[in-house]
Amino acid sequence: MGDSLFDNGNNNLLVTAAKANYPPYGIDYPHGPTGRFSNGRNIADFLGEFLGFDKPISPFVTAKGSKILKGVNYASGGAGILDDSGSRQGDRFSLNRQLQNHRTTILRLALLLGSMDQVKEHLRKCLYTIYIGNNDYLNNYYLPQFYSTSCVPSVLAMYPPANGSACVDSINGAVQLFNNMLKTLVDDLNNDLPNAKFIYINSTSISSGDPSALGIKVANASCCIVSTTIAKGQCAPGKVPCSNRSEYIFYDDIHPVEIFNELTAARAYNATSPTDSYPIDIRRLLMEMVDVLNRDLAAAKFTYVNTDFKKRSFE
Repeated sequence: MGDSLFDNGNNNLLVTAAKANYPPYGIDYPHGPTGRFSNGRNIADFLGEFLGFDKPISPFVTAKGSKILKGVNYASGGAGILDDSGSRQGDRFSLNRQLQNHRTTILRLALLLGSMDQVKEHLRKCLYTIYIGNNDYLNNYYLPQFYSTSCVPSVLAMYPPANGSACVDSINGAVQLFNNMLKTLVDDLNNDLPNAKFIYINSTSISSGDPSALGIKVANASCCIVSTTIAKGQCAPGKVPCSNRSEYIFYDDIHPVEIFNELTAARAYNATSPTDSYPIDIRRLLMEMVDVLNRDLAAAKFTYVNTDFKKRSFE
């Protein structure tokens, strides 16, 4: 579940400016423009690869039949935690609507598996990822003055940071207040719901540091030519983007290029800093899940496969 950083096509048929099913989006993706807000794969795609999936999970709007047994992507560009976030862009699946779509998936699973008891057993083995909140700042709280994070090219152009900072620190500080409280929320959820396990991925920590270690040279401009009218800040349709895409952080004025999505997913999966995740990262979470399943379902045998993902250093 999430927003445009996870969306892989759910917005394609919605009446909204927040869609990316046109060139130059997808220029490096095998199937071209699919609705991913990047030149190639997004964070959800890479997480799936690290989990051992040979194909990306399907967006909810096209997920049919047995495909839903592998997983479903509910994310929607422009979506927020609040129902009204992103409304100026048009229609979108807010977090509440994404949860409603998940209920629809549960009913479909019941038809496939034969009973709700079988559905519950299936869902026990599932990993849920939620990447959302940007639009509650971007297209709600700070509207129309600011964007969600103060490091994107649009904000830097409007409000040049002082003291040589790469971001507008006052906005980052406000966002960080929310992020800091997520640790307390995770603790509360783990205490109140002992049959589930919650973790927090700190995207601020992951995106900090010197990007030049990855070969990135441009951190304050977009790779594609952006629209100044409809879908302001997104890539202008049909325009040729930069050729050195691996040297940029941002593909348009808001969304990262594929290599930066890979960085985020890699450090979420296997943290390289104590501040990347709390209390553990996704890899350790999966290991604990396997231990619990083996304990509770003694008739079955579950194993954890530590996938050998890309050897690039993301420290």
